[in-house]
Amino acid sequence: MKFAVLASGGGTDFQSLIDAVRTGQISAEICCLIAGKPDIYAITRAQDAGIPVEIVQKKKFDTTEQFDDAILKTLQGYKADFVVLAGYLSIIGEKTLAAYPNKIINVHPSLIPSFCGMGMYGSRVHKAVIAYGAKVSGATVHFIDGQADTGPIIMQAVVVVKQDDTPQDLAVRVLETEHKILPQAVSLMADGKLKTEGRIVKILK
Repeated sequence: MKFAVLASGGGTDFQSLIDAVRTGQISAEICCLIAGKPDIYAITRAQDAGIPVEIVQKKKFDTTEQFDDAILKTLQGYKADFVVLAGYLSIIGEKTLAAYPNKIINVHPSLIPSFCGMGMYGSRVHKAVIAYGAKVSGATVHFIDGQADTGPIIMQAVVVVKQDDTPQDLAVRVLETEHKILPQAVSLMADGKLKTEGRIVKILK
């Protein structure tokens, strides 16, 4: 099995996948990194690991359809069996979704369906959690379905919100949790152990 990773930033989630492949936790190959920007540290991580890099910037295309076509062409060119979004901020287009039904995985820094949706990413999520007075937050790995954070949930893990937490404090612990459950979910995907029935994702024995 081969999978592609899409990233828009520093790539710490991407690094967790690189490490999991290297240690055998994930029995699949990372065939390429598709970077949303040319100057992100995720590219350095890929180069250090010998992973091919393709830069596909949305702003370089006149339409979202052309951008979608470019993403899909890149994925197909590397023969990706499935896709992982690791801190990727662009919406995946209809053609790519149709080509990879329930084969595109995303990680979000809250317990979906709370504190998610359009505009809820990065520190905004943790600020909202603390401002609301939530006692727990966490991370969610899910399939994407064309909307923001609405696809079937694969895996979740809870992080307790401490009384004196700042958004930065909470972010650190949630990110540590992402680094645990994202490789676990990708490993299950690579081993063919995820079965989706409507909104329900079942983990096969």
